[in-house]
Amino acid sequence: MESNREDQLQHLKEKGDLFYNKAKAFVDTKQPDSSYFYFNKAREVYIETNDSLSTAKSIINMAITQGEEGDYFGSQETSLQALSYLDQKDPKQHVYFSINYNNLGTVTDYLKDYNQAIKFYKRAIDFSIDSANRRIYENNLALSYQYAKRYSDALRIFEHVIKQVQSTDPEYPRILTNLAKTRWLKNPKYPANIDFHNAMKIRKSKGDLWGLNSSYTHFAEYYEFANKDSALFYATKRYSIAKKINSANDQVNALNKLIEIDDSQNIKFYFLKFKHLSDSIQQARAAAKNQFALIRYEVEKNKTENLRLEKENAEKQNRLIRQRVITGASIFLLVLVAGGGTLWYKRRKQRLELEAENKVKETQLHLSKKIHDVVANGIYRVMSEIEHNEDVDRDGVLDKLENMYHQSRDISHNVEQQTITEIPYNEQLASLLKSFASDHRRVLIAGNDAEQWTDVSKRIKEEVKHVLQELLVNMKKHSQAEQVVVRFEKLDQQLTIYYKDNGVGMPAEKPQGKGLTNTVSRIESLGGKIIFVSEPGKGLDITTTIPLV
Repeated sequence: MESNREDQLQHLKEKGDLFYNKAKAFVDTKQPDSSYFYFNKAREVYIETNDSLSTAKSIINMAITQGEEGDYFGSQETSLQALSYLDQKDPKQHVYFSINYNNLGTVTDYLKDYNQAIKFYKRAIDFSIDSANRRIYENNLALSYQYAKRYSDALRIFEHVIKQVQSTDPEYPRILTNLAKTRWLKNPKYPANIDFHNAMKIRKSKGDLWGLNSSYTHFAEYYEFANKDSALFYATKRYSIAKKINSANDQVNALNKLIEIDDSQNIKFYFLKFKHLSDSIQQARAAAKNQFALIRYEVEKNKTENLRLEKENAEKQNRLIRQRVITGASIFLLVLVAGGGTLWYKRRKQRLELEAENKVKETQLHLSKKIHDVVANGIYRVMSEIEHNEDVDRDGVLDKLENMYHQSRDISHNVEQQTITEIPYNEQLASLLKSFASDHRRVLIAGNDAEQWTDVSKRIKEEVKHVLQELLVNMKKHSQAEQVVVRFEKLDQQLTIYYKDNGVGMPAEKPQGKGLTNTVSRIESLGGKIIFVSEPGKGLDITTTIPLV
């Protein structure tokens, strides 16, 4: 038996390594969706084999992939998960701590939380065991200080780092450029263009296109207010080289700078290019984040399916055991009453144990089903908001996807829902309701003040949010309404919600669908009442009352 178990673990280890190597190959060929998928599969296998270090390596790579694709909040969450699988007491694992903390610093920089990024980079340096990597982390730390306008701190690090490298070292031009820019930011009279020129000359001699992209960027910034023609010249060169290196982000930034400094007829051309690229980047990032969330969702769905199969097998086994025990008990009862009584006792004990196990599994299935509800409704709401709003609030969409991801993950593990950023409840409701507005539909909200929700229980708040989402999804699908009004009123320990739209109404002969039936059940579970008043063609009125005591 022990030998069989060892063989199984070895087989699983080889399977996990195969997934991991596939993921690395997809990283090399720049296929982030596929690399994330196989890193996630490797993670699942390594968890099953209790291989914590390999699990952590897989999760770190997932986090880096998310960060590179613009899913910064998701990358933060994934990197923080990796820390629980690493052991600080093992010096061999320190390199993975440093890589993980550097990724946390990088994505936190993108989110403009520079003080937190500084803390992460310091941790990366603390765990660094390689001098080359340490210089990279120190350079990143100094840049965070620069972004935070702590120029003296940034200069102290840059001046320390540049002493450690020769002018022939690959990283020398980058450090020299960063040092010169920081000196210039601290003292606008500093002639940073001299150092910029030296760095650019080295990069040209080595054919470093990415480095030249950086040099042209700094030159354009330096000359923007001192010499407009020079600034325009370098911004144009940056746009040209950004196209050569096929960097959409750098092209967008270059076009943005050209729009700022060029007052010729080229502005319209630059703006159209900028808008097209910017929209493409936003769509690609949104698609990537959805894909990452769906990959994790598919894993949870597979777990649910496995639980269902296990339950069915347990039930079959239970039936077979009962049949055998009953047959055996009948035979033994004919021979010996005492023997039959003993068998009956054992059968009853076994049945109770199996029933208790099935209850646990049913609870797990119920929690996993809720994942589907949260992900499906959440994605539908985000899709609705993107579909009907020309100016998409990118940060808002990212927050909603982030919250949706945490809700689905937390529900599947049957823990209390937590979010990284606590948004006031009245703002959550406003965001939910406004996401159903469009060019041809107005959504009006009244009485949604923060004080209105004081002393209202968490359960009531959650159920109210689900009920409103169900009503608005139903409205969008069926009502053809052009105006929706939602009003909240709290009086005498009772919460009243008034909903009204001017749609086609609810046909009297048509029974309520599953969504509205669930809505009624939710309100009744709170001890409340919900009343639907509708005439075909005259809209729909809904009054909901919920006791707060």
